Amino acid sequence: MESIKVVWDFITSGGLAMIPLALCSLIGLAIVIEKLITMRTRKVIVPEIVSVLDNVTSEKDLSLAQSICKKHNGPFPTLILTVLQNSHLQKDELKELVLDTGRQEIRMLERGLVALETIAGVAPLLGLLGTVIGILKVFNVIAELGIGEASALSGGISEALITTIVGLSIGIPAVVFFNYFSDRAENLVLEIEKYSSDLIMKVKQFSQGGVEVSDAA
Repeated sequence: MESIKVVWDFITSGGLAMIPLALCSLIGLAIVIEKLITMRTRKVIVPEIVSVLDNVTSEKDLSLAQSICKKHNGPFPTLILTVLQNSHLQKDELKELVLDTGRQEIRMLERGLVALETIAGVAPLLGLLGTVIGILKVFNVIAELGIGEASALSGGISEALITTIVGLSIGIPAVVFFNYFSDRAENLVLEIEKYSSDLIMKVKQFSQGGVEVSDAA
């Protein structure tokens, strides 16, 4: 209980600027936890679908891949399902469709990153604002009581320092996690594109083989 009281006193001594800083902290923490869960490789690149795609050797295997993709949600199964359901299109048309669908689906991976980036930029500025307010209080006290009242000055000085510390403590991790998740999202997108392109090549090879057989007959 004593430690909780110390933390609470530390927070409340920062003044009004601590309220938006606390909100930034909670929102940023929620985004980080959500991204750590949803951006795991096995969560995005579904191993069951990957296993089926690696073992696609004929046109008969495509129906199995399609049924498995329907069991899952996310950008990866959606893009693979788009390829399978539109395999009758020309190669260029199919690639364009996959790109258009991908742009929409990839937003799921990047959801929340803009907010995290905003927190990374805003939190230090809020800390600076609290610092300016604290310094202003110090000058007001000096104007009224003079510089001899150390106890009266300590409140404003404490408020100025605390908000700066808290603002940087929120902003620095937010920048680190934003860069990490941005890089992770880019790598996952490249992985999804690789599987999609490989599947398009297989689908078109199957269709070309079917045309050759019918011509020979």
